[in-house]
Amino acid sequence: MKMVSLFSGCGGLDLGLERAGFKSLLSVDVDGNCVSSYQKNFNCKNIYCMSSSAVDEPFLKKVLGSDFSKIDLLAGGPPCPPFSKSRFYLKDKPRALDDPLAKETIGSYLEVLSMLKPRAFVMENVHGMMYKVHRESYDFIVNYAKSLGYTVSSRVLNAVDFGVPQQRRRLFIVGVLEGEFYFPEETHAENGGSGKEVWATAGDVLCDLSTAEVCDIPGHFAGGQHHKLLKGIPPGENYLFYTSEKGHPTPHFKWRSRYWSFLLKLSPDKPSWTIQARRSNNMGPFHWQSRILTIEEVKRLQTFPDEWFLEGGIEQQWRQVGNAVPPLLAQAVGQKIALSLK
Repeated sequence: MKMVSLFSGCGGLDLGLERAGFKSLLSVDVDGNCVSSYQKNFNCKNIYCMSSSAVDEPFLKKVLGSDFSKIDLLAGGPPCPPFSKSRFYLKDKPRALDDPLAKETIGSYLEVLSMLKPRAFVMENVHGMMYKVHRESYDFIVNYAKSLGYTVSSRVLNAVDFGVPQQRRRLFIVGVLEGEFYFPEETHAENGGSGKEVWATAGDVLCDLSTAEVCDIPGHFAGGQHHKLLKGIPPGENYLFYTSEKGHPTPHFKWRSRYWSFLLKLSPDKPSWTIQARRSNNMGPFHWQSRILTIEEVKRLQTFPDEWFLEGGIEQQWRQVGNAVPPLLAQAVGQKIALSLK
């Protein structure tokens, strides 16, 4: 089945969709490192380094040729910061479609949708788009798609419920012109049962990579000035371990005075928390060995193949992986889209 991909990144969403039976005839991303990564991993020449807002009808017709009117799926996850939870704390920055970036990226996705009129579309974003303060943006997307004739469904899915060793809640909006689409049922649960497998844990995918000899890369010392405190935090806990509410005899922090991920440490017996797009000295999750995770480890936690190539320095590589849709989750959604198109 034929697909057009916007905001393609290093290819997490597209890898899952490819496994579900889709092939991208055109992929677009504005980041040169992402474009290089995508090109090498998919061994293709149909990835363009350009803004989604520059994708107009003449360009689409030139690249797609006779396939312009035969696209089965438009896929993409517009940049999410304007809808993220962190934006609640950044009072000086606009939210949702009041943010020029969100207005441009969401708007360009919908414009391409109206030009191509594919049989189906999928848009992925942070679940914060469903918050009341951002609901107007979500309603705009849904109503616009409906005006084009799509039947639209949406659901917040947690990657951990589909075999990904990571708690990662994301909103998927899916539209189809014909037929019916149903979201995939969860295949995993915290304790298993009812035909479901037990959640995959960080230890399941990292233990063969873990070694006490792995050190932090210079300039990124886990915990920064709080490294000694980080070493004392039990696996699976965060800075709240050092609060009076948790019963610590010498509290270092006030209750809920920091981001949840501050000094957050993985447990080998639990799934990871969400891998962010930015590496940090203080914001986890950190390895249970009290160190920053390696790129190889975050790829495992996102269900990328070990051999997945990433262009750029470590910060650029981390950003590409952290921004990606876990391929395993994308595959589950893609299989249901493919089924609805048959």
